[in-house]
Amino acid sequence: MSTDLKTGPLGESSQYAEGYSPSRLFPMPRAEGRSAVGLLGALDWYGQDVWTGYEFSWLNERGKPEVAVMRLTVAAASSYIVESKSMKLYLNGYAQTRFDSTSKVRDRLAEDLSHAFGGAVVVELVALAEPSLGVSELAGYCLDELDVEITDYQRNPDLLVLAATQGAKETKETPVTQVLTTHLFRSLCPVTAQPDWASVIVSYSGAAIDQAGLLKYLVSYRQHQAFHETTVERIYSDIWERCQPEKLSVSGRFLRRGGLDISPTRSSESQPMDMSRLSRQ
Repeated sequence: MSTDLKTGPLGESSQYAEGYSPSRLFPMPRAEGRSAVGLLGALDWYGQDVWTGYEFSWLNERGKPEVAVMRLTVAAASSYIVESKSMKLYLNGYAQTRFDSTSKVRDRLAEDLSHAFGGAVVVELVALAEPSLGVSELAGYCLDELDVEITDYQRNPDLLVLAATQGAKETKETPVTQVLTTHLFRSLCPVTAQPDWASVIVSYSGAAIDQAGLLKYLVSYRQHQAFHETTVERIYSDIWERCQPEKLSVSGRFLRRGGLDISPTRSSESQPMDMSRLSRQ
């Protein structure tokens, strides 16, 4: 299946349409997105994409609006991603649609989205008073205060080096475990070239990675065009190939657009994803 993004909803003007319609969902093969950023062949990782919708509503059986924060967890092994504008158009269709119960809303979402993504989707409808929706801060060491000169704004994996090669005390024989973060990340939408802002978390065990080089590498995505999911996969693959850690996890906590944010994680280990909300989300 070949997908022309220019024919999808992201590249077209849209009119608001009332009423539920799963046909608005626009799936795109993950394999094509990965190929577009140079990720070829079998990829050995665990991961998930978590979508959080802050503007989700439906009508109860008496026509009264109900609201909740919608959270979707999609396995990275699913066959497709869904273009985000089509997701918004689909979700907007619930706003004027009646359901007998919250469970029926959740079941309908799970059925439609599992079909669109080509894999099981876990759906949660979270009450607005739920404590987990509160704002938290990232754990680990933030790279943003490093005094570095940056000249690369197109992806440059050559910036990824081990600390030992920069004259640091750590060597390949002295493994470390670190969680490194940045709020300076920006990439571009591959269709509209609009900016996609994110906080990025890199957690690894192994030979120490040069922190200045890692920050410069992440900033080098500033004019790189790719979808959220493949951007995180490209970062994971570059670090895995260049630095050869024993363990690695990369998360991108992208800011919301149109009430939706997407947070992909790719990891060498099977583990739950921390979905506490950041201040910019």
